[in-house]
Amino acid sequence: MSRKFDRRHFLLGGVAAGVAGVSGARVHDGELGAPPQTIRGSVPWVEGTADAPPEASGSGYVYFTPVEAAFIEAAIGRLIPNDAVGPGGVEANVPFFLDRQLAGPFGRGDHYYLGGPWPKGTPEQGYQSRHNPAQLYRAAIAAIDIFVGANLGAATFAKLEAADQDKTLKSLESGDIKLDGGVDSKTFFAMLLQNTKEGYFSDPIYGGNKDMGAWKMIGFPGARYDYKEWVSRHGERVPYPPVGLKGRPGWRKA
Repeated sequence: MSRKFDRRHFLLGGVAAGVAGVSGARVHDGELGAPPQTIRGSVPWVEGTADAPPEASGSGYVYFTPVEAAFIEAAIGRLIPNDAVGPGGVEANVPFFLDRQLAGPFGRGDHYYLGGPWPKGTPEQGYQSRHNPAQLYRAAIAAIDIFVGANLGAATFAKLEAADQDKTLKSLESGDIKLDGGVDSKTFFAMLLQNTKEGYFSDPIYGGNKDMGAWKMIGFPGARYDYKEWVSRHGERVPYPPVGLKGRPGWRKA
């Protein structure tokens, strides 16, 4: 296994996986929320006035076909292999996270500009493609399997030996593999790697980071209400178990 894909390189490379709570005001009679108010003493709180974060539900894949799922599980299993340090990407349920993301607003490209023209841009210009993320994954996986079948002696990427899967991923990252179907291999690999990191370190409510295994591995205490007592305690480990946006197993509403 190349150091390029080992866990320590992966973590030290920088992981920007924020835990974002979604809050909002209710709309009443065409007005957004209540008028401003001055608060003195305790902070008022009314149950149900904040939006609940969306939660991944169900089991199995809703976007990936069986062939696509085999590719995703194999690729994510090489990007973050399972070992004694912590769970691998597959064990952390990253493929499920990614499936639900591609089946939703992210997959549709709700936050991307997808209008033409589509000349080849520079990395500084961000995402440049006629494909939304779901289309990019679908086209890229099909093109990679075609490349593997034509050049590497296996029917699909998922059927390659692990060492050959690593070589293929590195060639995608560098852009050395030219894919059919108008897919840029570097663009696809960059998105796959970024989404893998996001799923691995996301709040479990979104389907990845199963049992908060990635948070436990790095000692992240999660989405706790208040860290003010730790603001000035630099370098100290917070000795609390991780908590997700929905709490943790064992907690019960009083």
